[in-house]
Amino acid sequence: MGAFEKILVVCIGNICRSPMAAAILKNSYPEKHIESAGLSALVGHSADAKAVELMATYNLDIDSHIAKQIDEELVNHADLILTMSTSQTKWIETRWPHCRGKTFRIGHWLDKDIADPYQQHKVIFETSRQDIVNSLEQWTDKISKATAVRELKLSECY
Repeated sequence: MGAFEKILVVCIGNICRSPMAAAILKNSYPEKHIESAGLSALVGHSADAKAVELMATYNLDIDSHIAKQIDEELVNHADLILTMSTSQTKWIETRWPHCRGKTFRIGHWLDKDIADPYQQHKVIFETSRQDIVNSLEQWTDKISKATAVRELKLSECY
């Protein structure tokens, strides 16, 4: 298995940023297991209507998303946990110290937090989406390298 086969994306409510980021990741890495959750999730809620509408303009469907609360099972299952802010990373690492070293801010490589667009204008949603895209681009070689290493190891078996 590659290093980052199971990726968990986290925000606060799990209805705006993390569903958008998860959809972008799933589109880029359809072979990987990608989930999203919230630190204080609006459990059972759909993705925010503005997020659904925005992602649809990029041919990404988050209409069936249902918000869920982060828990020990989710963090234990993940190879990589991506948060929207330094405070969210610290929250997870404080609650589950064994997650240190696999929990990072999505904007880690850009030293950037992703602003919460909840109850904001559509423009703020687009800014958050673009910040997520820009941040995830910095992760591409790390996530792809894990895949490349796995494929290399598999090819050695034949």
